[in-house]
Amino acid sequence: MNYTDFYKMIPEATLVAILVVLFIADFVSAKAEERKWFNPLACVLLLLNTVVCLLPLGAQSAFGGMYETSTAINVMKAILSMGTFIVFLQSQQWASKSGKEGEFYMITVSTLLGMFAMMSAGNFLMFFLGLEMASVPLACLVAFDEKRNNSAEGAAKFILTATFSSGVMLYGISMLYAAYGTLYFADIATKLAPTTLTIAGLVFFFSGLGFKISLVPFHFWTADTYQGAPTTVTGYLSVISKGAAAFTLLSMLFHVFGSMMEYWHVLMMIVVVLSITIANLFAIRQNELKRFMAFSSISQAGYIMLSAIGSDWTSSVTALSYYMLIYVVANMAVFTIISVVEQNNGDKTNIDDYNGFYKTNPRLSFLMTLAMFSLGGIPPFAGMFSKFFVFMAGVKGASIATTMGAWAYAVVFIALLNTVVSLYYYLKIVKAMYIIRTDNPLPTFKSDNNTKFALAVCIAGILLFGVCSGIYEWIFAAA
Repeated sequence: MNYTDFYKMIPEATLVAILVVLFIADFVSAKAEERKWFNPLACVLLLLNTVVCLLPLGAQSAFGGMYETSTAINVMKAILSMGTFIVFLQSQQWASKSGKEGEFYMITVSTLLGMFAMMSAGNFLMFFLGLEMASVPLACLVAFDEKRNNSAEGAAKFILTATFSSGVMLYGISMLYAAYGTLYFADIATKLAPTTLTIAGLVFFFSGLGFKISLVPFHFWTADTYQGAPTTVTGYLSVISKGAAAFTLLSMLFHVFGSMMEYWHVLMMIVVVLSITIANLFAIRQNELKRFMAFSSISQAGYIMLSAIGSDWTSSVTALSYYMLIYVVANMAVFTIISVVEQNNGDKTNIDDYNGFYKTNPRLSFLMTLAMFSLGGIPPFAGMFSKFFVFMAGVKGASIATTMGAWAYAVVFIALLNTVVSLYYYLKIVKAMYIIRTDNPLPTFKSDNNTKFALAVCIAGILLFGVCSGIYEWIFAAA
């Protein structure tokens, strides 16, 4: 073994070092009554990891091709690390009250390590190990609040669904191994042919990752898990976990199954249309805010994977990465506010609780409105630009004169119509805060400094990432 290969895994090595530091810090200070320094320590370490991911490491291969990395992968790792940093920022108050602050940070970093390994996999074995390293600790995070029955129920549904999806995925991988006698992506890509066994393996593999991304019809666990999990964990699930799985799926479709593009394009088009449409229709009916955001995330997953129906890798991966960057800041702004309100409202998260919210908490109402506008794609906020780029990536290289090209344009048109539908239910929250009157609005309350900083970062991203064209150009250059 060439031990210098470990130097090529600097983002992952940094996360391992962060885990060790957090473990030692938690062990040493376990009996301390107050540990106000613990959350800042975790946040600084995650911020350091984000910077490390942005280092110009370039394309590298390690351990005989089992580990592959590139600038595009490192950019996505930096986006996910930044999102985890925001999660840590807004979780201080909740985590300190839980009495298991150290465990929360360590488990979260463990899941991020698994996601990094999954995205850099060059072999199906490495990919599966990374996937399970991320999935199993995530179930622990969902069940973190042992005092709530919903938390245990959500974790049970998550782990059972994750186990089933992993089994389905392994079945598909075994078909590919039976067909080509190798687990290496590069070897399979050079031999790939559209046989019955290969097509079946592709479908099963796609189905397994579809569960992780919450694409329809693999989405049934999402609403119950999001509702039962602690709000901080729900935010992490909705953006970080989804982003890692979406990027991995896109990468493998292009680099492993690229010669079968006409097959998975049809599959992706059907799933994207179903995900966006069905999720939008169900979101309209929701009265519980975390379930509402669950169906919103399913719809957003459809928009994210819309980039995969294009035929140009650079445009698709750039659009997906840029969309995830905007989605991280917008969605985390919403979940940060939900967490603040929940902690000051007896753990209630009904939409009706936000009636008249503007009267008592005008600043939080305004920030929630900006985040909802961005998620809905209303200009001039960053969400509009992210949707524009995935629409463009979806029809990149497609000719409307061909059957597949016409379908691609049709899917983008349906997604555009669904954007109008999504505005209705996103504005439903705004209506509750500003228009619907109540005699008993939520009381006025103040947020801690960490929460304020997290919201400042998110709102700055919502306002600036769209109008600063250099962000998109930088991601495009990295791709």
